[in-house]
Amino acid sequence: MGKLTANEVKAALGKPGSYQDGDGLFLKVDQRGGAAWRLRIQHEGKRRDIGLGSAKIVTLAAARAKAAEARKAIREDKRDVIAEKREAKAAAVTFREAALALHEAHKHQWGNAKHGEQWLATLESYAFPSLGRKQVGTVAAGDIIAAIAGVWTSKPETGRRVRQRICAVLDYAHARGWRATEAPVRALMAGKGLPKQAGGKHHPAMPYQDVPSFLTRLRATGGVWGRLALEFVIFTAARSQEVRLATWDEFDMQNGLWTVPAEHMKMRREHIVPLSAQALAVLRSAQAVRVSGTTLVFPGANGTTMSDMTLLAVLRRMKEPTTVHGFRSSFRTWVAEKTNFPGEVAEAALAHQNRNEVERAYQRGALLEKRRKLMEAWGAFCEAGSEKVLPFKQAAQA
Repeated sequence: MGKLTANEVKAALGKPGSYQDGDGLFLKVDQRGGAAWRLRIQHEGKRRDIGLGSAKIVTLAAARAKAAEARKAIREDKRDVIAEKREAKAAAVTFREAALALHEAHKHQWGNAKHGEQWLATLESYAFPSLGRKQVGTVAAGDIIAAIAGVWTSKPETGRRVRQRICAVLDYAHARGWRATEAPVRALMAGKGLPKQAGGKHHPAMPYQDVPSFLTRLRATGGVWGRLALEFVIFTAARSQEVRLATWDEFDMQNGLWTVPAEHMKMRREHIVPLSAQALAVLRSAQAVRVSGTTLVFPGANGTTMSDMTLLAVLRRMKEPTTVHGFRSSFRTWVAEKTNFPGEVAEAALAHQNRNEVERAYQRGALLEKRRKLMEAWGAFCEAGSEKVLPFKQAAQA
């Protein structure tokens, strides 16, 4: 017989503490008013607590019956009741629930609120209609291919993003124990089973052969901050945002290094950029006309952050059909076609993530000096046939 009575259980619901019924069954009442039945039992040499439900719903008699059933399953049938409960709970998690959980878990990692909203919106549009109600543990490659087949060919870039986000949800579900396997993530990320896409939309890029003469024309356009920022983008092969948000405390002029903070980077990892002589000359030009009251290296109007359209406007005034981001492609093509630098050095210079963790660890240290030589070579190439970079005050006197 148990030690507790129904009246004692009723009275205990308002008093935090543990109330023993015997043979491992006890009632746990917490400070917030929660009350749950638990069964403590030894299994394979370990003490295990098994939840039997809320005491506000499960009666004392029902709790004793559940406890007896669990003891028999563990002691006589040799079943792992806790693992079974965990698997049953995991089996009930839908793809939509897993996606929402991942979105919530990463809410502090989104670059901004808009990015987080877009991430979820693509799944709402292309994944949830067919996958949303499926148990996340049962989602197979065929399910994913069927879900994204239309957008994969009609909107290649969107299709790739949807695929990546679906696979991220499955990875997260596997890590949480909601999926027994990592498949089909690796196969799908490698493109297996998906139809060939038409040529995706790329950022229009200037042929690298035209960059030196472009710089000569750029320096004759007038204006200050947009022109200087665009030059710096070219010499560093950096993203527009990294340059527009750059502040003076990020730069070590003496050692020629620019440490871009993680919050300015697309992948949210700190990135160190070795600066060529040409890039340093642009910084000295910016110092010569530095605006007081702001720490921004390339400020916009009234010392505020420069708009992402400012640099594009410079190109449009020059009748150039290319994009600012396209200069990164110009740099990468130049490395591949005109130099002997290994591809991983160029990828590290562009702050692209290497999927191999061991290689990533190597790149953080050993490739910095190789990247310095690469950026020096790129700077020298860009200067070929173009005027020497002069600080603005000197240029005005020339």
